[in-house]
Order: sequence, then structure tokens, then C-alpha cells
Amino acid sequence: MRPDAVHAVIAVKNLERAKSRLAEILAPADRSRLVLAMLSDTVHAALAAGIGSVTVVTPDADVAAAVHALGAATHPDPGAATDPLNAALAAAATAVRERHGAVELLALQADLPALRPAELTDMLAAAPTTGRALIADHTGEGTAALLVCDPHTPLTPLFGPNSARRHADSGAKDLDGDWPGLRLDVDTPADLRAAADVGLGPATTALLRDIGWPQPVHTDLIRRCDAGHMCAR
Repeated sequence: MRPDAVHAVIAVKNLERAKSRLAEILAPADRSRLVLAMLSDTVHAALAAGIGSVTVVTPDADVAAAVHALGAATHPDPGAATDPLNAALAAAATAVRERHGAVELLALQADLPALRPAELTDMLAAAPTTGRALIADHTGEGTAALLVCDPHTPLTPLFGPNSARRHADSGAKDLDGDWPGLRLDVDTPADLRAAADVGLGPATTALLRDIGWPQPVHTDLIRRCDAGHMCAR
């Protein structure tokens, strides 16, 4: 499958609600910055792989501004009351096909800071020519990416708990290639350490260097308090 025939969709929630499971190591403002950095590395890798376009569906104006600067498109979040992630991805997929015609689709997680362009091109070369395919995440339970392998099959995203099994049960082929960066979505401190071991993209590397990670966050708070910027409580 040619990368330029594939159009990617990514969903990102409001920054203030993102990555709560990283609260033990990062302050809220730093978590928001990390989300944008990981998204930047994900979008950059997709575009560098020659993906036809990247569309980010988000309700957050800061996210929209950041991805526009990278050369990605945006789509307004539909604000669904139930199953908001899958509703957002489905809406973005519909918008992409309205804009570009009958095209292949790729739903990517937004937090793949170790993703390499070659992993995407290798995965697309290994994909079937019809139907849908999934790339399970590093846990084997989640889905890092969902691919529509022909221009007429709907995306039908089923992200959420046990999504790899649910996507497979819905007919998606489970691709088993060795793509560690593509499989490593970051939700926990352990995920972030694993992604660092694989090799982070430039935006995430710069952000973590700037905030001093993996310095314990309580030490950082004390340092800022001593500097007169804030007081740890």
C-alpha cells in the first residue's frame, strides 16, 4: 500500500484532561506540554512517512494551533455524549473522505513519541489489500493503530478497553510486525520510560529535557518553591 494513498486521523481531548495517569511524575502544566510534544512527534513521523494527510480531531484550540503549524488539518470534535473517542475518529474519517474522496484510512493514537516513519511504511507494505487491519499496542490489549485497507470499507473504530480483541472480533486482521515505536502509546510512567528506551522523537526529547524528567516531580516542586515561583504544599 502506498503511503500517499493513506490518510491518517488522530483524536486528542482537551489538554487539561489529558494523561491523568502521569500525575505522579508530572505537574498538570507539564502533562499538557508532554501531550503536545508527543502529538508533534506522532504527526511528524506520519508526514515524514509520506502519509497523504493527517487530520486531528480535537476540541482544544491549543492542540489545533500546534498541529496546523506542523502541516496537519483539524476537524472539530463532535462532542458526543457517549463513546466520544470513537465518535470523534469516525467523524474525522468521514470528513477526510468528503475532502479527499474514497481513500484508505489510518487511525493513530496521538501519543506515539517513539514512532519512526520507516515503521509506518513497513506496516503499510505488510497490510492486506482489503478490509481492515489493527496494530496491537505494547500490552497486547489496546490498539495503537487501525488501518482501512481499501477505499470503500468504513473505519468502524472500537478503541477503548480490550480494543485489540474487539477490533479483531469485528474482522480486522492483526498485523504482527516488529514495530516497537508504533506499538508504544504512552499512558503511564512505565510507558514513558519504555518509549525513552526505544528512542523518543525530537519534540518529546526536548520537552523532557526542559522539565528535568526523570527528576521526581516533588523535588522539582521544591526547587521552584525555593526559587520563589511557587510553594509546595
